[in-house]
Amino acid sequence: MPSAPSPMYRRHGLAWLLLVALALLGAYWWWAIGRPVALPDAPSARIACVSYAPFRGNGETPLDPNAFISPQRIDSDLRALSQRFDCVRTYSQGQGLSAVPEIAGRYGMKVLMGIWLRGDAQSNEEQIQLGIATARKYPQVLRGVIVGNEVLLRGELSSAQLAGYLHEVRAAINVPVTYADVWEFWLRHPELASSVDFITIHILPYWEDRPVPPEGAVQHVADVYAKVQQAFPGQQVMIGETGWPSAGRARQAANATLVNEARYLREFLRYAATVQMPYNVIEAFDQPWKREQEGTAGGYWGIFDRYAQPKFSMVGPVTEEPRWWAGWLAGLIAAGLFVPIGCWRRRWQGGRGIAALALMGFASGCALAWQFRQMWFAGRDLWEWTVSLSVCALALVTMLLLARWIAARLAGVAQQLSAPAAWLRMAWLFVLTYYGLLLVFDGRYRDLPLGLFELPCVGYALVALLSERSASMPRLEERLMAICLPLLAAVVVLQESALTPVAWLWLGLNLLLALPVLFAWWRVRQGLQAQQAQATDE
Repeated sequence: MPSAPSPMYRRHGLAWLLLVALALLGAYWWWAIGRPVALPDAPSARIACVSYAPFRGNGETPLDPNAFISPQRIDSDLRALSQRFDCVRTYSQGQGLSAVPEIAGRYGMKVLMGIWLRGDAQSNEEQIQLGIATARKYPQVLRGVIVGNEVLLRGELSSAQLAGYLHEVRAAINVPVTYADVWEFWLRHPELASSVDFITIHILPYWEDRPVPPEGAVQHVADVYAKVQQAFPGQQVMIGETGWPSAGRARQAANATLVNEARYLREFLRYAATVQMPYNVIEAFDQPWKREQEGTAGGYWGIFDRYAQPKFSMVGPVTEEPRWWAGWLAGLIAAGLFVPIGCWRRRWQGGRGIAALALMGFASGCALAWQFRQMWFAGRDLWEWTVSLSVCALALVTMLLLARWIAARLAGVAQQLSAPAAWLRMAWLFVLTYYGLLLVFDGRYRDLPLGLFELPCVGYALVALLSERSASMPRLEERLMAICLPLLAAVVVLQESALTPVAWLWLGLNLLLALPVLFAWWRVRQGLQAQQAQATDE
């Protein structure tokens, strides 16, 4: 009768299964985002109105009081935008933007002109006087004047203060005046309706307190629009902002991707074509400066990228990542790196060690390419890129150290884990705990760097799986962090209402790093208790 497989044999089989699965999953993920996705066509490539902010160059931001956009830049932008848009919405005066109405008029465009308000009375008065002067000079170009944008949402002015500014502007010009804010704030402050000529609401399904997935986003817009119309009978209601980001972290079931941005915009335009509804889409160009305030997603609401190139077509399939093959290439390059480094000064029988190194290298390359793609969207400056690449390099070095040990074990060679690899586990526990705290207490705009942490988390889990059961007691700090990691990750899952696959993957990575520490702690305690019981019996 054949003997049952030994526990170590079964663990080896599980390790091989995991390595193959990770390599296949990495290859599949890159292949999947490179497949064209069929979407409904938009009724037309032409859009009624679009938010326009020209601050898309390196270091350009409207938060810089000395920033200035030349009339020549604005002319170039509006000349191009006039080919697809009938109107542009601006948000402030000054910094060169007061030239927009004159230039837009040259190309037959209308303008929803913004006057920026905040908690500074002097700045507000300067903005209002500039806006009044421009509105008096170009009334035939203006579709409306928007006095204040989400100032109630930001809590910078009271509704009474805002009403005062609205009355001041309405009394000075002969152009319709409105105020723009998230739709809930109009319902909270119905008293402002008498201070405007029409109501302007923002409906952004991605940013809702309960984010709406793209499949139901347009229906959500229709429901909200009807609700606001019912709350303000007899007044015109305009959607002042609606759109979807093409990159950034998922919010529950609302995933920020290029395909979802194209889907939402096409479906919204189909809906808008069936109803009599004035609207404005956010926004014309990606705005890199917004990433500092709103995370990665804030910089990717544009129909065009920061270089004024269209991000997707309004008809036909849309591909999330045309350069998907780069992920496979990164995997192959990493496999070519892992094999010689892992085999250096080794004497293995057969090819099991080499196969293990190739699989670990390919999976690691795919994961780091995933992380690099995320950094490509999220990185704001040289400092962030330096920190991100440094941590990625540390993850690669860690995995290379672990891969040498794992390959040796799978090849049947027993050896001790190197001291640097053992100490690096403490460092990764700390980094993961620190980032977990950030996600729990300040995570609204933070991405989940799965590609980065996949390497150490999976690597140390494989080491634990293939190690002998006689483990030493983990350090106190390691035990404390191992307890915290799953708890923090579980909170992230709950914050996302358990609807975000990426949050579940994040929990999985935390468990892979924490559980070996907790099991080692438990085994040592069990051994000590057994020894104490034996000593007592004796």
